[in-house]
Amino acid sequence: MYGLMQHGALTLDKIIDHAARWHADREVVSRSVEGPIVRTTYGQMRERAKKVSNALLALGMKAGDRVGTLAWNTGRHMEAWYGIMGVGMVCHTLNPRLFPEQIAWIADHAGDRIIFTDLTFLPILKQILHHIPSVEHVVVFTDRDHMPADFALAGDAPGFKGLLAFEDLVEQHSPDVAWGGFPEDTAAGLCYTSGTTGDPKGVLYSHRSNFLHTFITLQPDVMGLSQKDVILPVVPMFHANAWGVAFSAPGTGAKMVMPGAKMDGASIHELLETEGVTFSAAVPTVWQMLLHHLESTNGKITTLKKVVIGGAACPESIIRAFHDNYGVEVVHAWGMTETSPVGTLSVMTDQLAKLPYEEQMPWRLKQGRPPLGVDICLKDDDDKRLPHDGKAFGHLKIRGPIIAAEYFKGAGGNILDAEGYFDTGDVATIDPEGFMQITDRAKDVVKSGGEWISTIEIENIAVGHPKAALAAVVGVPHPKWDERPVLLVKLKPEETATRVEFLDFLQGKIAKWWTPDDVLFVEDIPLGATGKIDKKLIRKRLTEEGYELPG
Repeated sequence: MYGLMQHGALTLDKIIDHAARWHADREVVSRSVEGPIVRTTYGQMRERAKKVSNALLALGMKAGDRVGTLAWNTGRHMEAWYGIMGVGMVCHTLNPRLFPEQIAWIADHAGDRIIFTDLTFLPILKQILHHIPSVEHVVVFTDRDHMPADFALAGDAPGFKGLLAFEDLVEQHSPDVAWGGFPEDTAAGLCYTSGTTGDPKGVLYSHRSNFLHTFITLQPDVMGLSQKDVILPVVPMFHANAWGVAFSAPGTGAKMVMPGAKMDGASIHELLETEGVTFSAAVPTVWQMLLHHLESTNGKITTLKKVVIGGAACPESIIRAFHDNYGVEVVHAWGMTETSPVGTLSVMTDQLAKLPYEEQMPWRLKQGRPPLGVDICLKDDDDKRLPHDGKAFGHLKIRGPIIAAEYFKGAGGNILDAEGYFDTGDVATIDPEGFMQITDRAKDVVKSGGEWISTIEIENIAVGHPKAALAAVVGVPHPKWDERPVLLVKLKPEETATRVEFLDFLQGKIAKWWTPDDVLFVEDIPLGATGKIDKKLIRKRLTEEGYELPG
């Protein structure tokens, strides 16, 4: 027997339709690539997105075709998103922080026929378009007056038909187009992993998975957004849909503030204050830049209430600085491209929230609990379940309707275990309260004498040293213990420090046998395309330099 309820396919066009119908005058504010602040509304955005749909159809695009975007967070970028997805095409977000060769490989693998881009990235496209034979047009997010005078490619691209100005397309086409009408499991978005091991792999989101993810993000124990919020998504739209905010903000009618290309501390602070931002989301490095700016200028935060920090483990120093100095709550989160990306969040349970703030800190430092719609567990090397006792280290696995079941074009083969769980590649613990804590990527874990050492925990403590700007821990071969940890520190400008200073700082905060065998002061700690520390490159550099542990 079936239920007798109305059925409506969960397609993403309904999100912007809702925003335009019930929150038509709510603003979307962008710092444009050309410079000025630009203001639009959800009502205007929906109409322009429909014009984009008609423009794509006029260019010969059809449902299922991939349309790339290589762009910053702006209102125009969002208009392109909804215009692409509304007629059943696939919005493929390209990460400009990858090497040009990687971008070319990904766009070619995806079969992108059109790429929407900002003026910023035209030099990259000049270099690589001859390696992407499927691309026919590049649409620049600008008007006719700002279009480049010439666009000379680095090689022959016989299928390429030239540049188009976004504003020309919007002006030339009608908003009269039918959206939706296709199954909710139709592909909506394509986002590739950063490819830290092997070639990048495409994660193909469906309309249904993104719609369900939107519902999940709106839970009070997740992001808890509402139409009262003013949201600044600093996390890029090319990082797993700006963590879903590009859907959840219009879904609630929240005002959006888009940072464009400027994500330095001063620029972010300006938008926070001038636009009355209440909620923001970004990786830790962004918040470190903001906090350094506030500290150096004696700046204030007056409206911001909550920030979600993910993409890498959040140091205690950032959580404390936000809370103690500015009264801002930090929600530590974990997820990945394959999880849409919400996985867990460190929102305090009712019992923990009653504790003094100082006593809550051990749980605030963890990545948190899974919301409704997400299931996680720990398994050992033999795929057997491990206890959630806060002590057992295991492979973190995850499943649910917002989790990837396979990669685009079958890359990587079968990626689910016998119970339907996806192996995240992370090593973690889960405590009796249900809080998960990432201790390492499986490929980065340090195994010393057969026991695992959490490099992330050491890093988070070390970066709390008043002289530290960044810290990283990697394993180095050892004749007796297999591996031992080495701490690398990038100091703040004009600071000097000694090895003993940092070892003393760690003393009593970690197990004695976890103490790094050496401390190296470096000018730079490399970050990958998603803002995470690139430990593969660090290990390569140490090997090339012939580094050996002392003694």
